[in-house]
Amino acid sequence: MNKDAINKRELATLSHFRYQLRRFLRFSEEVTRQHGVTHLQYLLLLHIKGYYRNREWATIGELAELLQSHHHGAVSLVSRCEKLGLVFRKKSAVDRREVEVHLTPAGEKMVDELARQHRDELMNLQGIFQVPGARELGGSEGQG
Repeated sequence: MNKDAINKRELATLSHFRYQLRRFLRFSEEVTRQHGVTHLQYLLLLHIKGYYRNREWATIGELAELLQSHHHGAVSLVSRCEKLGLVFRKKSAVDRREVEVHLTPAGEKMVDELARQHRDELMNLQGIFQVPGARELGGSEGQG
């Protein structure tokens, strides 16, 4: 038998993880639709608000990376969110070639509500498998 072969338990673990991941993504698709946005629009808002560099905006290039999309795809997504009044663009004061994407008050409200619902759903998965950063999300680590 191949020493790199995957055994039944590992396959079951991977299958269960993918099932839970798909359930979470389906939840996200449904709850964002109920709020009048797509799950990608929510992700854009989340990545702007949650950007890790201690600032309240992100560049188009940074958003493209976080979304794992092409630059032009991120531009289109920002444009759609701009039309919904959720974000606005601003030329960078440091590098005029870069465009900063900021949340509007409506975008702030939307991402706060949706993030709360996503956090709560993610915490429901705790115990099924360990949720990285659960303590920071309001749960207890070490379960799972």
